[in-house]
Order: sequence, then structure tokens, then C-alpha cells
Amino acid sequence: MSVSLEGTVALVTGGARGMGASHVRGLAAAGATVVACDVLDAEGEALAAEVGPSVTYRHLDVTSEEQWTAVVADVEAALGPIGVLVNNAGIVTFAPIEEMSSAVWQRTIDINLTGVWLGMHTVVPSMRRAGGGSIVNISSTAGLQGYANLGAYVASKWGVRGLTKTAALEFARDNIRVNSIHPGPVRTPMTAGLPTDLGNSQPIGRMGEPEEVTAMLMFLLRDATYSTGHEFVVDGGAVVGQMRPIGPR
Repeated sequence: MSVSLEGTVALVTGGARGMGASHVRGLAAAGATVVACDVLDAEGEALAAEVGPSVTYRHLDVTSEEQWTAVVADVEAALGPIGVLVNNAGIVTFAPIEEMSSAVWQRTIDINLTGVWLGMHTVVPSMRRAGGGSIVNISSTAGLQGYANLGAYVASKWGVRGLTKTAALEFARDNIRVNSIHPGPVRTPMTAGLPTDLGNSQPIGRMGEPEEVTAMLMFLLRDATYSTGHEFVVDGGAVVGQMRPIGPR
């Protein structure tokens, strides 16, 4: 059983570049009417021009409830009720717990976690008017395990994982499915400068490509019609276990 996305209105946060831009392209190729949202206006406008008339761009700071409310109202008036929400916007911040400032901690939580909550909080009424839909929250392997020096990021991504489960329970009777994707190391502007040879740390010894995460997104939107509240991992096997042997060989 596969759900058609033809004509479905889809909103993608953090949609101007990286994984978000890949998701926008994938949704447009599947026939959706896509709204790419970001604070990177020049890149967002360029992406919309590149992909074509099925994609429009809206400025959106995901930490602002006022902006969320305005964008959702504008999109619904122009295009119709929203049937797909991809909460993709996020940042990563590096610092040990004892050295991280409260300002950096709060900004990470505001964008990565509160932004996801605000997205669902403001979009679900529109999604009900669409007769149902699908929400995909982009978490991380950092929502499945800990990473040293990434305390705020890890906390935010575990929060996204838990919030996804609660939302799935609350919205199921509205014919709205909610799932989370947990990417591992993926080649995007966010990971620029990180090592790309991962052969000693995970089974598939390379970074992933954004399109590989988009493939999972499309599966969840079109084919996983009996799945809600669950984690779907795209990580090259990073969280499977230790690659280096422990003890005598």
C-alpha cells in the first residue's frame, strides 16, 4: 500500500540547504506542493527557483510561535491545508557540560526541540482540516545514545524522540502519523570539516548522503502506513555496536 503525495501540501523546516534541501527536492519529485522554510533567505529562494513552481520559500525562525502561526496561515490560504510536516531545522553545538554557557544550551534546545514542538503545535489544526497527514521529526543517533561534548545537542535530540512518541499517541485518532528519523554522520554543511572515512567506527565506513535520509523520509510518508511513534535509523550501522574488538583476538 502506497500513499500518493500528488498535490499534498508539505512544509519542510531548515529546507534551504543540506538534508532539508534534499527533502524538498524529494517531495517535489513525488508530486507534492512544497514549502521550504528557513532563515537562510537567499539560499531558500535559490532552491525554490531551481526546483520549479511546485516549491515556494517562506522565511521562518522555528523558535518564534508568532512566525509559525503567520506562515501556517499564509500557506493554508495560498495552497490549502498542510498534509506533511518535516521538522528538519537544527543546529549542533560542541562543548563539555561544565564549559557550555547557558545561552548556548538554551539556543540549542530552542531550535532543536522547542522548534519541533512549535511546528506540531501550529500545523496539526491545519493537518486535521486536510483529513490527516504525516509528521516526520528529524532527530539523530544522538537521540539514541550519548556523545561526549555534545550535551545540549544530545538532550535536544532525545527530547525530539520522546516528543514524537507522545504526539503519535495524541494525534492517532486524527489520522496523523508521527515518526522520527535518526541520521548518523551525513555529508551536509553542518558536518563540514568532520572526518569522512569512518571505517574504524561503523560498519558502513563512510558518511551518508542527504538523499539516503530522504529515501527513508519518502518511505515513511508513502509506504509506512501502519507505523507511528517509532524511530527509523539511517546511520551506516553507527549505533549497532563497537567495530574495534575488545580483548584478545
